[in-house]
Amino acid sequence: MRLALNRNTITALIVACALFMEHLDGSIIATALPSISRSLVADPLHLNLAITSYMFSLAVFIPLSGWAADRYGARNIFRAAIVVFTIGSICCGFSVSLLMLVMSRILQGMGGAMMVPVGRLLVLRTIPKSQLVDAMAWVTAPALVGPVLGPPIGGLIVTYMSWRWIFFVNVPIGILGVYLASHFIEDISGRDREPLDLFGFSWLALSLTGLVFGFETLGRHLISNIAVAGLLLLGVGSLCVYLLHVRGKEHPIVDFTLLKYASYRASVVGGSFFRLGVGALPFLLPLMLQYGFGLTPATSGFLTFAAAAGALLMKIIATPLIRTFGFRFILNANSVSNFFFLTGIALFSPTTPHSVIFIFLLIGGFFRSLQFTALNTIAYAEIPEILLSRANTLYNMMQQLSLSMGVAVGALILDITLGLHHHTQLEAHDFWPAYIGIGALTALSLLFFIPLSADAGAEISGHGISRIAAATARTETTAHKDPA
Repeated sequence: MRLALNRNTITALIVACALFMEHLDGSIIATALPSISRSLVADPLHLNLAITSYMFSLAVFIPLSGWAADRYGARNIFRAAIVVFTIGSICCGFSVSLLMLVMSRILQGMGGAMMVPVGRLLVLRTIPKSQLVDAMAWVTAPALVGPVLGPPIGGLIVTYMSWRWIFFVNVPIGILGVYLASHFIEDISGRDREPLDLFGFSWLALSLTGLVFGFETLGRHLISNIAVAGLLLLGVGSLCVYLLHVRGKEHPIVDFTLLKYASYRASVVGGSFFRLGVGALPFLLPLMLQYGFGLTPATSGFLTFAAAAGALLMKIIATPLIRTFGFRFILNANSVSNFFFLTGIALFSPTTPHSVIFIFLLIGGFFRSLQFTALNTIAYAEIPEILLSRANTLYNMMQQLSLSMGVAVGALILDITLGLHHHTQLEAHDFWPAYIGIGALTALSLLFFIPLSADAGAEISGHGISRIAAATARTETTAHKDPA
């Protein structure tokens, strides 16, 4: 028993290390985007490519994570992924153009696509469902230190050093991750080594490429309208070919039939609308504070730090909240609260006291993190153990794809607003339509959360277990009574 406990702890540390590095990197770069745009002489609206390209790379290569972990072992994949991510970080730090930065971020994404999903798969395979809420909250808590430290560290680095150092900080963390993976993690493989559907993966990758970059360039005047339409048609057409290809296939690279499970469908599809809205926030907020309000990167980093601090605070009480109210209530109530806290940012102005902005973002970060915890946990409530790897692959792919498209949505609304206002430079009142738009997207998730049953995910949350057990006992007692 002691050995099992130690293995779980070590596995959690490995996953936490990977999550910490990824989240630290993501939160730091958002704060540094204005400085990077000036250094590389690039349009700040085009700098969202530095975020989108990374998330796109994650979405494309995540489908390989489950197969690779089963085929080559989690430890080997983890170690290689951390090395790739670290090398990508070094390349980002030495970038001299937007193109080089985007290509380096894609390399980073290839590493991240293996790090985080494989770590989550290890947790799903080693932790009983009844303990999954605690495990998800506890395992990800150290990783939340990354977003908490990211904005202020990024602001300080950009203000007093160079933006290039925001990528170099990943090097010592990566070395630590490789050491832990090499010396402590158990090499866990799946029960069955499924063959790689390379043909299906190729069509899926082509679909994701067309959809993400087609949507990214829509209305942005980066390429012609015909080219944009071609990319979108390529994405939709390739997806249709993939779906036809995998019909009846025993080992699809991504299994969309898993959406037949109600709780999984709500988490994946409804959660995608939520992430579309939330995904734009790390891109919009630093731009608004620095370009719109004229704040320094350090001050901007301190204010955006509030959202991550709220997320970290939530981890302390996530489990009792979900256990008390259940997944259905939490998901629906949180959808409303997140709509309020995203659209409410539209009311900020350069004269809004920093204390008000900080507290508002702190509370908003709390509710967003609670929603993420609920979504990440209920997704696997009905999934049989033998399908966990497939479910984890599809979930992670959709999660990163929706976050990536969220950045594109935010940038698109901002670009349209600039055109309507006939501005060439961002101003404070250019941002409010974007916040209204992303808030409305999160509200659409209600369409998928409301139909959930009241006891959805009860096996995981523990909500209503005593009531269900009592009802079952009464039924069994009645059934065993003598009819006479």
